[in-house]
Amino acid sequence: MDELYHKEESFDPRTIEQLKEHYAAILALLGEDVAREGLVKTPERVAKAMSFLTKGYAVDPLEILRSAMFREEYKQMVLVKDIELYSLCEHHMLPFYGKAHVAYIPNGYITGLSKIARVVECFARRLQVQERLTVQIRDCIQEALNPMGVAVVIEASHMCMQMRGVEKQESATTTSAFTGIFLSDHRTREEFMTLISHRYR
Repeated sequence: MDELYHKEESFDPRTIEQLKEHYAAILALLGEDVAREGLVKTPERVAKAMSFLTKGYAVDPLEILRSAMFREEYKQMVLVKDIELYSLCEHHMLPFYGKAHVAYIPNGYITGLSKIARVVECFARRLQVQERLTVQIRDCIQEALNPMGVAVVIEASHMCMQMRGVEKQESATTTSAFTGIFLSDHRTREEFMTLISHRYR
C-alpha cells in the first residue's frame, strides 16, 4: 500500500488527458495564449499536480490502519504531533496548510506510528474543509482501533483568507475533535493539550 500511495506517476492517462483539456480551456478563458512557450506544457503539469493533490480519494484510510494493527496491552496515551498537512479548500480550491496533532489511548490494539501520519495525509489529499478533515481523522482511528478515546487538533492557515477575500495574513484556524475518555475525563484532555503545546528545541 505504501508503494502505491507514494507512486506519484501512477495517474490514469485518460484522466490526465481530460484534465489537461479542461485546464487549457480555462487558461484560454482567462485570456491567455495557451500556445505560447511558457504555457504549452502547463495544462498537463496542472493536471498531474491536481491528481497528486487529490490522490487521497484512491486510498482507503481504514485499510492503512488495519494493515499494521498489533495486540498490545499499553493503556497510556499515544501521541503523534506536528504532522504536516497540505490540503485544498473545497470552496475555492486554494491551499490550506498546517499541522495535525493526533492521540489515542489503546484498548488492546496499537498501530504503526507512521500509519497515523498516513491517515492524516489520506484525508488531507482531498477537497476539504478543516472541520470535516478533523472529524474524519478522529472517526477513522476510532473505527479501526476501537481505542478508549481519540483526540485530534488541527492548526492551519488558509490561503482563501490570505490571498483573497478578507486578506488577513496572520489568521489561523484551530479545530478539535474528541471521543471516549478525551471527552469524559478533563484531566486526560488537559494532558493532551499540554503535550501538544510543548515545543521541543
